[in-house]
Amino acid sequence: MILKSQKRIAAQVLKVGINKVWLDPERIDDIKEAITKADIRSLIKSGVIKAHKLKTNSRARFRKRLEQKRKGRSHGLGSRKGTKNARLSSKREWINKIRVQRELIKTLSDKGLISHESYYKLRSKSKGGFFRNKRHLQLYLTENNLIIKNGNK
Repeated sequence: MILKSQKRIAAQVLKVGINKVWLDPERIDDIKEAITKADIRSLIKSGVIKAHKLKTNSRARFRKRLEQKRKGRSHGLGSRKGTKNARLSSKREWINKIRVQRELIKTLSDKGLISHESYYKLRSKSKGGFFRNKRHLQLYLTENNLIIKNGNK
């Protein structure tokens, strides 16, 4: 019942390890007679020789964790490994902030809600880092009456 060479050839043909090859115990006589790769291929085709499925790690736990992270869980101070700069660089933070502010100023200008002079003043102030965020910019506009309503300030 030594089928070492047949198993080795089958493993080579199936592109798996020797331990992953399954031989049908009822058709051992046919397997014994197979001595070439062509013979082995025909036995594989007929289902006498098969390859066991590869066992992989379950991704269920990972998927569950990822779902929770998408909801905003597991992002607390205790779970953070990198520095503040590594997680979101100060440059990237600045880029995000300035883009939002510039977009708001541009839309207000395009709609004619702010004057030409105030447009340039707001741009320079935002570039200088005067505004903390979009909300701060909107607050500044209302406090200083820079928004034009119906043709007048």
